[in-house]
Amino acid sequence: MSKYRFVFGIAAAIVVADQAVKWYVDRTLRLYESVPVIEPLFHITYVRNTGGAFGLLAAQPAAVRLPFFLAVSLAAVAVLLHFLRSVGERQRLLLFAFAAILGGAIGNFIDRALMGEVIDFLDFHWRGYYWPAFNVADSCITVGALLLLGHSFLKGSAAQQQDARRDPSRASLPRRAPRRPA
Repeated sequence: MSKYRFVFGIAAAIVVADQAVKWYVDRTLRLYESVPVIEPLFHITYVRNTGGAFGLLAAQPAAVRLPFFLAVSLAAVAVLLHFLRSVGERQRLLLFAFAAILGGAIGNFIDRALMGEVIDFLDFHWRGYYWPAFNVADSCITVGALLLLGHSFLKGSAAQQQDARRDPSRASLPRRAPRRPA
């Protein structure tokens, strides 16, 4: 299977799942209704987020907020597609990370384009501390970003191990630019 089929297939599945769950929440719950799932930790709470992550820019007028978030979503998709070209066919974990971010970005883009806001419903809290509600698309973006971050750390670690194999005296030293002769 080509890397493009792999990425677009997973991204499409994420978009379908995200939109289906949001549709179900919208059809079965009233706005701000909360259904306990695991007391006192997790509820399904139907909210609509006009802002970005953590309500970023929610207080801004829709004429500013909506074009900004739509443009950021399109830019993120373009950047992902650009970087996807350089990823090898066999780097499945990295390809999955791209697919998760792509699917999540498209899922939230659809909400913003159709409604001007995003449906959120996953509500975690503990003893008066509340994490902002989020959705399937947000979860996929987060998982994809963490995988990319982990990959970059592993890639850096692999480069240091390679340097150490070439020159064992540098095994515990951080990577730095070569010294110039005096």
